[in-house]
Amino acid sequence: MLGTIVNGLAIILGSLLGLVCSKGIGEQYKQTIIQGVGLSVILIGWKNGLLAENLLVVILSMVVGGLMGEWLQIEGRLEAMGRWIEKKVGAKTGDTRSLARGFVTASLVYCVGSMAIVGSLESGLTGQHQTLFAKSIIDGVISVVFASTMGIGVLLSSISVVVYQGSLTLTAGMLKPFLSPVAVTQMSSIGGLLIVAIGLNMLGIVKIRVGNLLPAIFLPLVYQSLYSLLG
Repeated sequence: MLGTIVNGLAIILGSLLGLVCSKGIGEQYKQTIIQGVGLSVILIGWKNGLLAENLLVVILSMVVGGLMGEWLQIEGRLEAMGRWIEKKVGAKTGDTRSLARGFVTASLVYCVGSMAIVGSLESGLTGQHQTLFAKSIIDGVISVVFASTMGIGVLLSSISVVVYQGSLTLTAGMLKPFLSPVAVTQMSSIGGLLIVAIGLNMLGIVKIRVGNLLPAIFLPLVYQSLYSLLG
């Protein structure tokens, strides 16, 4: 839960700073910080991606998981859900500093994304929080900008982040005792690859539909189950 707690605190601190500095921060500063964090995210993902020894399982999981994600259109559904919720709840008023609008918009940005899911799973399965720490910096910077324009509702979105990411982390932690160390390592390796993809997206190098690759994280469980039954 440490990563999630730090993430929530970063949003609170960033929001408070944004409320004090109503003009926000310069776009060039924000861009440079995000690029620096993007490079760090790639390093974190690369390090985790090299954990697995059986690369064939990782490759097959990425391929099959990608096919499943494309068939299910996970990325598109996440984006559509975000737009729908914002339209139904956040856009009911023309007041750009509406508490509801700030809360909903910020919650969507912080929660409806692959980094929140991958980071929470990583935190629960391995006890490593680097991804959520990197996300905390990103969300903190964004919250300065959001709070300066949308008000205190952005600060309250920290509650959504703690509940959402905390639930994922605790669920992953409860499942960990039932997973073999090999499966956990393979899941962490796949998660690392997805984190690299997130970093590349942040830098604008390429647009990878990371959401459609999310099923790959869970496929090592299927492999280990079949291996145990047939082996």
